[in-house]
Amino acid sequence: MSLKIILNELSNLFFPNCCPACDNKLLPSEEGVCLQCLHKLPKTNNYKDPDNPAETLLAGRFPFERVATFCVYSKQGVLQPLIHQLKYNNKKEIGVLLGKLFGKDLSNSEFVNSIDFIVPVPLHPKKLRERGYNQAAMIAQGLSQATSIPISTENLIRVIHNPTQTKRTKTQRWENVKDIFDLRHPQLFTNKHVLLVDDIITTGSTLEACAHALLKNPNVRISVATLGEVF
Repeated sequence: MSLKIILNELSNLFFPNCCPACDNKLLPSEEGVCLQCLHKLPKTNNYKDPDNPAETLLAGRFPFERVATFCVYSKQGVLQPLIHQLKYNNKKEIGVLLGKLFGKDLSNSEFVNSIDFIVPVPLHPKKLRERGYNQAAMIAQGLSQATSIPISTENLIRVIHNPTQTKRTKTQRWENVKDIFDLRHPQLFTNKHVLLVDDIITTGSTLEACAHALLKNPNVRISVATLGEVF
């Protein structure tokens, strides 16, 4: 038995890899989240339904093709601890896993048929250095693996480092994100259909601000996908 295997087994003995939703020890075949909790995820399946609640939330705020969310997000729900671990505890694999599961659902539908690029909501470089990764990019990675659609991470950028959106009202959230995004090369999205990806949609202010930046190219089409919805 190699030294690496011995060290891994000792690490698992003293620091077991547990599911962040239920704290049960993960089996070797389980990736970041146990199968029981994955089965309990409150999936919306709203990619099948035009005019779903997420689309109603964003209607009239910017032109879009479709909007879909993977699960309902609630403070006591299965998704909440997974998102927390993804964003704040370096559990990047959770974002990739959930993105992949969402992508498998979408790949069997017309939702992604015309998508040219997956575009994660960007972090400001300062925030990216602090966290070490962009959680939306991890979700995009999983979506890309499941759908084979390429990711674009260099064109849509965040140019202002704004405070967190937590505990802000709808109006405050919009003022907090207004004009904080930009496109480096608008022409790269000419006649392209992009899928804008984030972790959670609450008021939709961040997605709306991203869309306004994307629409600096008037010939871009936008769809939206998030892991969770809060209404």
